[in-house]
Amino acid sequence: MPIDRTPTKVSVVGAGAVGSSVALSLLLKGVAQHVVLQDINEPKAVAEAADMAHGSAFYPPAQIEGTSDVDATAGSDVVVVTAGAKQQPGQTRMDLAGATVGLVKKILPPLVERSPSARFVMVTNPVDVTTEAAIHITGLPREQMFGSGTVLDSARLRYQISQATGVAVRNVHAYMVGEHGDTEVPLWSAARIGGISLFDWERQTGMLGEEVRERIAHDTVYAAYRIIEGKGATNHAIGLSAADIVQAVIRDENRILPVSSHLDDWLGIKNVTMSVPTLVGRHGAAQPFELKITDSELVALRRSGETISNELRGLGF
Repeated sequence: MPIDRTPTKVSVVGAGAVGSSVALSLLLKGVAQHVVLQDINEPKAVAEAADMAHGSAFYPPAQIEGTSDVDATAGSDVVVVTAGAKQQPGQTRMDLAGATVGLVKKILPPLVERSPSARFVMVTNPVDVTTEAAIHITGLPREQMFGSGTVLDSARLRYQISQATGVAVRNVHAYMVGEHGDTEVPLWSAARIGGISLFDWERQTGMLGEEVRERIAHDTVYAAYRIIEGKGATNHAIGLSAADIVQAVIRDENRILPVSSHLDDWLGIKNVTMSVPTLVGRHGAAQPFELKITDSELVALRRSGETISNELRGLGF
């Protein structure tokens, strides 16, 4: 598929650890020719952008701009929203919901006003709740307003499987789905290693038995907590994964990614925003794909959806 060479603009809202890593990842991947890093803390945004600009000899030609002025985001092709309450050690993502949704109500309308045709990627946690709230707040369709979802969680799962088998992570294909949080679900039934189903791999090699799978799932779900305890935030991997989503949109790659979008009816799961494998391209989060999964996986997914719905009801959505 030919790559669109039209100059592109991506705005990243929030110049904290996550926003800065998203912006740097966008530059390193050569996704956009103009990256705006916008934050109410102008000295922080300007300094982060200057630090990246000083390394411009080491990434494809692009302009990086740091500012507090929301007008600078006007005409963006994609807007990535990372601003929100910071997750503290011991907090769950859901603990952040009320404060973050309150912030989203303030920052999103001016952004949509200035870039009404942009695709909006919510990264702020709890991402499923904030994405559904953002759809209600802005009135944008689900294709145009979606979340980073479990793209990072799926990368963590693939990494763990790679480590357990010794197979390159790029030859491991597996999804974490549902909530980006404690109730997310590994779809073992859909996992493939070099084209071989995970269960066939287990039969052929003796690897990845049930005990190992349970450990991998646990380590994947709780990976962020360990990182936050050690360094205060997760930022590098989410920066890379968010940039990967933006690239799929900007370059119309039609990738199948587990982004968080509103589901009308996915295997009977309705009226909730969460992550399932979804076609992502120029039009945003398009068609969600139904997979053949086990009954126990479907039960766990429904439970995950209920967790998100209950939190949304508590916030008035």
